[in-house]
Amino acid sequence: MKRKIACLIVVLLLVPMGVRAQSLAEDPRVQSVLNLLEIWMEAQVAYEDLPGVSMGIVVDQDLIWSQGFGFADIESERPATPDTIYSICSISKLFTSISVMQLRDQGKLDLDDSVGEILPWFDIENTFPEGPAISVRRILTHSSGLPRESDHPYWTGPEYAFPTHEQVVEGLENQKTLYPAAEYFQYSNLGLTLAGEIVAEVSGQPYDEYVRQHILAPLLLESTNPEIPDSERGARLATGYTSKLRDGSRKVVPDYLVRGIAPAAGFTSTVEDLARFAAWQFRLLGEGGNEVLSSNTLKEMQRVHWVDPDWETTWGLGFNVSRRDDKTFVGHGGSCPGYRTQLSMSPKDKIAVIFMTNGQGTSTGMYANGAFDAIAPAIAAALESPGEGKALDPALEKFVGRYERPLGGESYVLPWKGGLAVLSLPSSNPTGSLTRLKHVGDNIFRRIRGDDGLGEEVVFELDADGEVVRMWRHSNPTYRVR
Repeated sequence: MKRKIACLIVVLLLVPMGVRAQSLAEDPRVQSVLNLLEIWMEAQVAYEDLPGVSMGIVVDQDLIWSQGFGFADIESERPATPDTIYSICSISKLFTSISVMQLRDQGKLDLDDSVGEILPWFDIENTFPEGPAISVRRILTHSSGLPRESDHPYWTGPEYAFPTHEQVVEGLENQKTLYPAAEYFQYSNLGLTLAGEIVAEVSGQPYDEYVRQHILAPLLLESTNPEIPDSERGARLATGYTSKLRDGSRKVVPDYLVRGIAPAAGFTSTVEDLARFAAWQFRLLGEGGNEVLSSNTLKEMQRVHWVDPDWETTWGLGFNVSRRDDKTFVGHGGSCPGYRTQLSMSPKDKIAVIFMTNGQGTSTGMYANGAFDAIAPAIAAALESPGEGKALDPALEKFVGRYERPLGGESYVLPWKGGLAVLSLPSSNPTGSLTRLKHVGDNIFRRIRGDDGLGEEVVFELDADGEVVRMWRHSNPTYRVR
């Protein structure tokens, strides 16, 4: 897929762009990171043989960068874009949990209410009757002791036979609890499916109708749906593909509907809609108020409400809440037949990363973390010292490009912090795979060490026309290919 540097400057907006967002997009420090991310993802799609990827970065109220890579459908070569629709699977749980909390705030339920008191047909065998009640709070924190799934093989192809509401209810009589409530974390699609049933029971509306009216419509999430939309198959909906098989191939995942499991895993969305969803949260946390949800309630949901006995698993009310490098992240990941997605937000930084792919077996966390770790320092620097970012010296532009060894191994020379850096590809960590260079004269550079000292020479060889043809390092060449 042809890469267009110009699209790094063009941003897709949630709302008309303000001065601050425009200056962020134009800051050389931010531009260099967005350039890095595009180069990185273009290579990763090729090396990992990903069908397609759509990705975006939100800073407060603005989607400052979004891009598609590869194909939404391989056979027709329909490109992946920020407007491509993907199943977001378990990110659905956030919409369900917000719905529950809306009803809690209206006084229509209490988080400590027993699920059985709300749903009269909830008759799962409780193997620990002396334990705490299976409450609404427990299902939102995955500490209810319920089994992971409803009693149906819906994750198994080729049918992917997701049960209807009636089948979920009927299946409960064959199931029993795994642990006492409030004993262990046990991720449970069954639990969040029941949360959706609670929404329908308490509100008196069908679950999908409630979510559309009370969350999707107010937030203008026009491309988000509580079920996989048949009308978008072959259009904006990405075709789902399996994980790679032993022979390296992927198979097309047959069409399916998530039906009764929709509150836990049924939603579809786009990068642009999830960006609006993230921006709403940053707005609510920053400005306060009661837009769709009380700001205090959103803060409550994004605090830790469950810590497993191993002190490694933490969860909010519906939200995954985690710490990494002394930063708190909230959000959720999703994995369904044919799709993997990730919404990762840093409330303190007001930065969100959205990653969506139509290929199973992909480490979404690796890509979300890699993008955040690259962009966050650049955003902080641009906000702290606007106008001080250094653009690349035009004399060094001729060295920028992709370099390869004949039998494997690829590097990309790119602008970085006013100079040049070499990115080794493929990479699970783009900023960790950068080698910074100091220009010491003509076509000669030296590696900048971690302590800012200088290491070996990196020499670019030019032909008679002054075009760069090779890069030499440690007495070995890599060849310029573009």
